[in-house]
Amino acid sequence: MTTNDAEPIFDVAELASFELYSPDVDATVRFFCDLLGMIETARSGDSVFLRGWEDPYGHSLKVTHRQQAGMGFAGWRASSPAALERRVAAIEQAGLGRGWVEGEVGMGPAYEFTTPDGAVQRLGWEVDYYAPPEAERSIVLNRVQRRPLRGVPIRSLDHINLLSKDVTANKRFYADLLGFRLSEHIIAGDDTEMGAWLRTLTRSHDVALVKDAVGEGGRLHHVAFLYGNLQHLEDACDVLTDHGIEFEAGPARHAISQAQFIYVFEPGGNRIELVGVPGYQITDPSWEPVLWAQDAIDNAIIWYGADLPAEFDTYATPLVGATAYRTPNRYVAAEAAVLFGAR
Repeated sequence: MTTNDAEPIFDVAELASFELYSPDVDATVRFFCDLLGMIETARSGDSVFLRGWEDPYGHSLKVTHRQQAGMGFAGWRASSPAALERRVAAIEQAGLGRGWVEGEVGMGPAYEFTTPDGAVQRLGWEVDYYAPPEAERSIVLNRVQRRPLRGVPIRSLDHINLLSKDVTANKRFYADLLGFRLSEHIIAGDDTEMGAWLRTLTRSHDVALVKDAVGEGGRLHHVAFLYGNLQHLEDACDVLTDHGIEFEAGPARHAISQAQFIYVFEPGGNRIELVGVPGYQITDPSWEPVLWAQDAIDNAIIWYGADLPAEFDTYATPLVGATAYRTPNRYVAAEAAVLFGAR
């Protein structure tokens, strides 16, 4: 018998956009466009707007210049205007709201708020759908556009992973205020929740929350993009290797979500996950969250493939104590120095 009797809330539909901070916007944009086939759709001020070829909206990724790499905001789309109003009221009552922000480049007004750790989020409804030029239209009418012939083009934005001071507090925030449902979680031997994977609808997860070993919370572990095809992931490995992009791990497969992946560092210093085989879908309305205990943690993160490096659990952007741009290799070294007290 299921014990998950809470009435579900379906007011948040999807992760629609993401702002990535980069100290080298040009290099970051070249990485996403030239190597991963994303399409530049607009520029405004210090920002460049990009989309994957199956992303439905005018953009899914906003790359903005900042001295420190990291996340600007995660942009969620409500399931209706009324749903947006309900979630805004709940967020304001919880005291985590920051107010409405004006629309930008294909996205209408959005309500800005933070997680308990201070990670900035936005929730909106109004969007502009991508209208491809005639030369980019596909004869497959249910596709947004034809597949680009540049790089190994990713399909769409997939999910985000944020480091947390208190995984349980942030999990409850997403569940209670936004209606996310828990798919899987990790519980350590002392009953501390070390990780939680949550979904809006049927994707295995749209946001992951993992304990921040540095204790800061609210930092970006990674943002993920979907291929949906293992061959494309292997092709991306060829292309990225030949262009000197630093791999952190993979190809390998998670047990949690069952996704096949690689992790790379884009030139601005942010960790990017490229997902070949996507995670499973959850259509069971009474799904019981999968609990991974202390003795199963190793299998939870890597089902098969090479082990993850030690820095995988500690490296996130922005760096703790860092004040200037560093290349990815130096980012990892700097993070290790912080962990061992050499601030």
